Amino acid sequence: MARARHLAQGDGPSAALLSSYADLLALQHASFESLKKGGPPSGSLERDLPVVRKQVPPLLHAIAEKGPERLAMEAAAILDDHTGHAQEAIDQLLLTYWYTPTDQNFFGKASLQPYASWLAESGVDPLDRAMTRADNRCPFCSGRPQLSILVAAGESDGGGRQLLCATCLTVWPFRRVVCVYCGEEDERQTGYFHTPAFDHLRLDACESCKHYLKTVDLTKLGLAVPLVDEVAGAPLDLWARERGYEKIELNLVGL
Repeated sequence: MARARHLAQGDGPSAALLSSYADLLALQHASFESLKKGGPPSGSLERDLPVVRKQVPPLLHAIAEKGPERLAMEAAAILDDHTGHAQEAIDQLLLTYWYTPTDQNFFGKASLQPYASWLAESGVDPLDRAMTRADNRCPFCSGRPQLSILVAAGESDGGGRQLLCATCLTVWPFRRVVCVYCGEEDERQTGYFHTPAFDHLRLDACESCKHYLKTVDLTKLGLAVPLVDEVAGAPLDLWARERGYEKIELNLVGL
């Protein structure tokens, strides 16, 4: 949160995004801390729903009041369910994302990142989530990578490269010169793009599958917070989209 608010104070192109993201991080942090006070999780979202669903209304109210128009309308519709089934709607929102995750489901992803992180911190495996075992999937919850991180070579089994899970925020090592999405190893088909405007960020793209993700280089800026600095590099996403690349996993600001 501190990193997001610090970067939002500048006059860069991502200042407004970072300010909104800082507010969202504050809501997620409050949810995470509240979940931790409720005792250990079971690992089954269906069984944990009574404590998880309580964390969703504050997020919905905040988005309804200050969020982008489309999300604000969606949040208000859930809160103002005149059929009396708002709780069922929230439960369905959570379960749908948990069983069939998609980066298009903003409320599901934003609500369940704290829950998934709670599971990971508690060492409780997710019991009712379909697990896809692959090098490019989170070893804890099978989530897709949100971004990659470059660290000193001795800090990672993947030659200095790590991936950060978009669902539970777990970090795991990954081979450095290979496409994260399709596994392409031909250096003529993979490459990265960099601009001095974001010296510690780069965009890793693959010509074989036309997918990309952003990388935060902590060897260049150790104070960076990958989840936040990735959002700060929003202009890189716009550049990639204009050239026909698709991001492996959208972040919570939709880029």
